Amino acid sequence: MKIFVTGATGFVGTAVVQELLRAGHHVTGLARSDEAEQKLKTAGVEVHRGSLEDTDGLRQAARAADGIIHLGFIHDFSNYAASAEIDRKAILAMGSELEGTKKPIVLTSGTLLLQPASGQLGTEQDHISTHATRHSEAAADELFQRGVHASVVRLAPTVHGEGDHGFIHTLIELARTKGASAYVGDGSNRWSAVHRLDAAVLFRKAVEQAAAGSRLHGVDEGSIAFKTIAETIGRHLNVPVVSIPTEQAAAHFGWINFAASADTPISSELTRQWLDWHPSHQGLLDDLEAGHYFK
Repeated sequence: MKIFVTGATGFVGTAVVQELLRAGHHVTGLARSDEAEQKLKTAGVEVHRGSLEDTDGLRQAARAADGIIHLGFIHDFSNYAASAEIDRKAILAMGSELEGTKKPIVLTSGTLLLQPASGQLGTEQDHISTHATRHSEAAADELFQRGVHASVVRLAPTVHGEGDHGFIHTLIELARTKGASAYVGDGSNRWSAVHRLDAAVLFRKAVEQAAAGSRLHGVDEGSIAFKTIAETIGRHLNVPVVSIPTEQAAAHFGWINFAASADTPISSELTRQWLDWHPSHQGLLDDLEAGHYFK
């Protein structure tokens, strides 16, 4: 297949590109800078120069592809609503070129958006919050209603591995700055996690065989106590591990508080069954023990 990948030079995207190439696919990656273009060329990837805001260019790339994996997102948390709207328009622009075909488009969402019943594991059949600030799943539904073969991969809040600059990196830097590694309340709230190489396999399998309209969970470990993560960080940094009262959590964690306070245990059993996906790389705590996060 000729697969168009947005976010192809990102932390997850670079792993997805390599996974697709190993499987024999031809990859075209979106590049918005000279640096990104050079990275893609070095990786042996065809380049489509443009951005998520260039909807005409995205339509052009979509027309030329046999399938699409959409990983790109503008991570501007100071203006998240605008980033989410750009994402929505980009999805609908690409998807519009797939109407009347069986070409797949795989979109990206997150398990933190789920609203499972209290104490229950979130599953692929659960709906996201009606107040979700990211619109990829709503856009997927719109495309599906128009006959487009759209599916969604919901990623765990921490997609980990060497080079990660996401939530775990942010928690480590926060602990360095504050002089303490913190958790909220008793720290029993749970996170899920997946290694980026396992996530890459899932995206490849999704574009190859996911059912239209399906929600897939990019989750290996579904229930890691946040306190355990904080304790591991504290031990590696040799700083105290402290509990932050709920009413003080926002002041301590800042923009990441919504995630630090979240309790979202997640199942990926249906995803494993549907796509024969079997994560095989090390878990989050073992990855933290490897030491590369603390260099």
